[in-house]
Amino acid sequence: MTIIELLEQNDRCYPAETALVEINPAFELSSRITWRDYALMQPEPGEPFRREISWHDFEKSANRFANLLLTRGCKKGDKISILMMNSIEWLPIYFGILKAGAVAVPLNYRYTADEILYCLKKADCSMLVFGPEFIGRLEEIYDRLSAIKHMFYVGEDCPTFADSYDQMIVHCSSHLNGPKPTEDDDAAIYFSSGTTGFPKAILHKHRALMHAALTEQSHHGQTHEDVFLCIPPLYHTGAKMHWFGSLLVGGRAVLLKGTKPEWILKAVSDERCSIVWLLVPWAQDILDAIDSGSLRLSDYDLDQWRLMHIGAQPVPPSLIHRWLTVFPHHLYDTNYGLSESTGPGCVHLGTDHVDKVGAIGKAGFGWETMIVDEKGKPVKRGDVGELCVRGPGNMICYYNDPVSTSEVLRDGWLYTGDMAMEDEDRFIYLVDRKKDVIITGGENLYPVQIENYVRSHPDVKDVAVIGLPDKRLGEIACAIVELKDGSVLTETELIDFCSGLPRYKRPRKVIFAKVPRNPTGKIEKPLLRKMYCGGSLVAQQISDT
Repeated sequence: MTIIELLEQNDRCYPAETALVEINPAFELSSRITWRDYALMQPEPGEPFRREISWHDFEKSANRFANLLLTRGCKKGDKISILMMNSIEWLPIYFGILKAGAVAVPLNYRYTADEILYCLKKADCSMLVFGPEFIGRLEEIYDRLSAIKHMFYVGEDCPTFADSYDQMIVHCSSHLNGPKPTEDDDAAIYFSSGTTGFPKAILHKHRALMHAALTEQSHHGQTHEDVFLCIPPLYHTGAKMHWFGSLLVGGRAVLLKGTKPEWILKAVSDERCSIVWLLVPWAQDILDAIDSGSLRLSDYDLDQWRLMHIGAQPVPPSLIHRWLTVFPHHLYDTNYGLSESTGPGCVHLGTDHVDKVGAIGKAGFGWETMIVDEKGKPVKRGDVGELCVRGPGNMICYYNDPVSTSEVLRDGWLYTGDMAMEDEDRFIYLVDRKKDVIITGGENLYPVQIENYVRSHPDVKDVAVIGLPDKRLGEIACAIVELKDGSVLTETELIDFCSGLPRYKRPRKVIFAKVPRNPTGKIEKPLLRKMYCGGSLVAQQISDT
């Protein structure tokens, strides 16, 4: 069975029931209006913009887009990219790609124009679906998109270089005939990256997506009555794979476009959400707003909210202890995973193990774990080694990159690059990251990209970027900068210089000091972490318990 069949099953069982709700509390409609009449969607003054779609309309929309792709020459295995902000169209488009037998390739909406171009070429994409937020970036690279045969635009005022999704979809049949993809067919490519910052194209088959749904539902016990609040971007494996648990049982999901504490609680209250996946900064902001008095729990109806779970970055134990003091009736879980392992769930804490907060947990449903030394041999319990996972959700390969694939996939095991240890109860704790990726607010920062940019300053001799612990974001990027002899530069001046980087990639702190390197010329980042962080981030979090 595939997730396509889950959608078809929900159409048969719950055709008139709501599948998805989109809420935009900021009322940022911009110019995008899709397949519904704007007059029918006009909210009352002061009310957020809200749309919904039934399981039947979800299925029909996916079929229509699949038929549109087929009329444009789409063939089995073709790569079709999605470059859109979260919206009610996002998932029907994703499923339409899968139904056409093609491979869905979601892109990070923060990518620059050059990063978009790189990923489209890396994945051999032949078509692209995009929203209004990306017109400018695509115009920058349009003359280099010769491999893209068709571009579909979701919104009003369609640019001249694309076809209007809204105008074309209505002429396509909502019935789809022909062979269906099997669990052994390629389904999706998600992008990840190592410390070099060059994204790798992670190829998954349909069976991996289906296993993600089974894993999520096994861990969190979704029922048809549960309502899932989805806030993170759908291009990421995390948000979508958690939603797959709702898909499995035909449960409703709410796509919230915004992260303000009052917006989250209002959505939970108004939409009767029972399961909410948060990132550390959002949970921190909610608690801070409650403590300051700017957010009053008495203003919201939250009795149905039963589960809060967190993923995408290390979780400070103090945050969870504080959360459970404010919300004592909540179940809590943390989820560990990688895009290479179909997102979250290959390791999870479990709702019955709050006493182990600080650990990432044990092997998830259908998964195995192993911690190994540099020779690939299992280490003794309590010793530190590299965490490896094995299960039906592991990637097939890094697409068109056999060398990188061979570095992380060995004998069916995925070598995660994360250093970990197992306690006496076999709960796994992350100790440090073998890779130097910095996770800030759930987003990956790649030090080499930042270092290369800072190093272009005429007064900079050398630079190393590391992550410093941050209460709200988990980590922030800190640049240790070594100036040229006789040069003078302030922290403010250097941060201003970094305004040429995307905002989320800019260093939040600058330390002027010598950059230590080993005899082979490599930056000694473990030493820098010890000097400025007092050790690894996770070690600090464990001691914080």
